[in-house]
Amino acid sequence: MPRGGARRGSGPKKGSKHKATYTKEQAREALRLLVLRDMEELVGAQMAQAKGIRYLVTRDKKSGKFVRVTEAMARAGEGEERIEVWEKDPSTQAFTDLMNRAIDKPAEQPQDVALSGTLTIIHELGD
Repeated sequence: MPRGGARRGSGPKKGSKHKATYTKEQAREALRLLVLRDMEELVGAQMAQAKGIRYLVTRDKKSGKFVRVTEAMARAGEGEERIEVWEKDPSTQAFTDLMNRAIDKPAEQPQDVALSGTLTIIHELGD
């Protein structure tokens, strides 16, 4: 009578999935639905990131800190010193991601390196 090793008919059936796989698939689908619901806004934000983002800031006279101005805060208040527009540089990573999604990622070019011939190594020992 054999001991140990694989037994015929044991283990999960071919093509079956573990519970963790089903959980990941459900999470992936939930995320996909969330992204699709807000896709236009997300793509707009990604495009703005790729172009470079500009935003308005005010500087508080007392603390000297800059605060990003929202639409609700657009009016200059009594405690603010001046208004400046700051700009965030364009993001190459955001641009690359948009392009890869829009027109597919470029295929990796195979790197063929052909070696032929011989190599002679001469090593001289000093005195």
